[in-house]
Amino acid sequence: MLDHIQITVKNMSKSKQFYAAALAPLGYSVQYDKTPMVGIGAEGARIPALWLNEGDAKGTTHVALMAPNRKAVDAFFKAAVSAGGRDNGPAGLRPDYHPTYYAAFVIDPDGNNVEAVCHELA
Repeated sequence: MLDHIQITVKNMSKSKQFYAAALAPLGYSVQYDKTPMVGIGAEGARIPALWLNEGDAKGTTHVALMAPNRKAVDAFFKAAVSAGGRDNGPAGLRPDYHPTYYAAFVIDPDGNNVEAVCHELA
């Protein structure tokens, strides 16, 4: 079971703005903001699930965050692209994963692949 994920970002200000906007439709917000770390978590969570740490971002990470429904996946994709993310797969079914796998993918400002996914029926 996943507790949290930490990714290294090159520009904290730019990345914090991107993630705050992109993940708001999924119910996430900035919950911790003290240099050099930013923690982003779901409303009501005890601790943030996604941590940003400013540094030399050499590799890339894939982060998949649960969305409560397909509408939230759609909103995530629009918000993430509007916040500067690059389209890496628009919202839609991915039946090759499983019949109800509905997801959207964006590349964040540091090249990380961020996914919102819902496994529920339409």
